[in-house]
Amino acid sequence: MTSAIDRHFDYRLQVMNLRAARQQVLATNIANADTPGYQARDVDFASQLKRIQSGESRGALAATHSRHLAAGGGRGPAGLELRYRAAEQPSVDGNTVDLNREMARFSENAIRYQADLAFLQSRVSGLRQAISGQ
Repeated sequence: MTSAIDRHFDYRLQVMNLRAARQQVLATNIANADTPGYQARDVDFASQLKRIQSGESRGALAATHSRHLAAGGGRGPAGLELRYRAAEQPSVDGNTVDLNREMARFSENAIRYQADLAFLQSRVSGLRQAISGQ
């Protein structure tokens, strides 16, 4: 049986893991900005967050050995379903990465990750103070 504290921290950690996985996808897009035919991908953060809130993420497959195969063909880091982003201004070579937009998304996601981390640190600090009687 898990306590309310465990459930609260588990939720926050899952959200942070989601943000970290999205950061990885965005970094891959940025790294492939000059790759001909590369299609920009992203995580539907809102639907993934709803999945976490509903407890669906509990049943996700996890590789327990380095030689295990990935759980799905269209999946990215942490088993997330990736979606191709519609090109607003595709290049002649078929690449759909808009470097300026990707950098903006990357920066926004990094700031939100840092905010989540600061929130989590303040919660832990508050618990420490409560336990020590300060």
